[in-house]
Amino acid sequence: MTATDIIKKVAFYFAVLLIVVVAVFPFYYAILTSLETGTALFRVNYLPEVIDFANYVSVLTARNFPRSVLNSVFIASVTVLGALFLAVTASYALARVRFRGRALLLMTILAVSMFPQIAVLAGLFELVRFLGIFNTPWAMILSYTIFTLPFTVWVLTTFMRDLPLEIEEAAIVDGATPWVIITQVFLPLLWPALVTTGLLAFIAAWNEFLFALTFTASETQRTVPVAIALLSGASQFETPWGTIMAASVLVTVPLVLLVLIFQRKIVSGLTAGGVKG
Repeated sequence: MTATDIIKKVAFYFAVLLIVVVAVFPFYYAILTSLETGTALFRVNYLPEVIDFANYVSVLTARNFPRSVLNSVFIASVTVLGALFLAVTASYALARVRFRGRALLLMTILAVSMFPQIAVLAGLFELVRFLGIFNTPWAMILSYTIFTLPFTVWVLTTFMRDLPLEIEEAAIVDGATPWVIITQVFLPLLWPALVTTGLLAFIAAWNEFLFALTFTASETQRTVPVAIALLSGASQFETPWGTIMAASVLVTVPLVLLVLIFQRKIVSGLTAGGVKG
């Protein structure tokens, strides 16, 4: 191995170490802060001096925080199920059925996914009030489904387009209907893409703040991001950083575990369609 190869190898591992530190340090410091109380919160330190779970106890025994967690779980889960159901049927039509304007429709779907939330907030608010679902979980489910659907349709269409045409033709010869082809032929093959898009849609719905703040008016209907943002201290001049960090860690750990569990499916789903065989 030459000196140039050694320098390249050292530079590579240094770059990897730098990326890991930059990515992990904010979460590590949030955990460190969540374990401190009192004046220790305002001292800069990088190792735990005293481990105190008082902030976690304060969050878990708060009046409506557990209810907010359940609200987020329900809203994110229903959003994922609704978005995947609509996306699977739409992607089958876009990938397998030839009709005029299909390419334009796909580009429109991709363009819609890039709309900023604030641009459609007023229109969505009027729609939510018209439907009579303001201050209910269905207001967030509707808005989150609208925003996650373009991404899920785009990914599933790309994945379904690469599935062998012979499989569909054999099913048609056996008398299978389009619904049978989708549910019994394509669905088992779509698991990597379903896991990828479903998990990304779940994370987007779990972390969303603007719609949840706008479409809810009572504490019992809040989701986790809004509940954390509105955590208050003993007085209006106190910001409870320790409690906020503890709440942030509690709602982030499940997402990290989900990503670690499904990391193989996520990678295969994101790379599907990247190489033509």
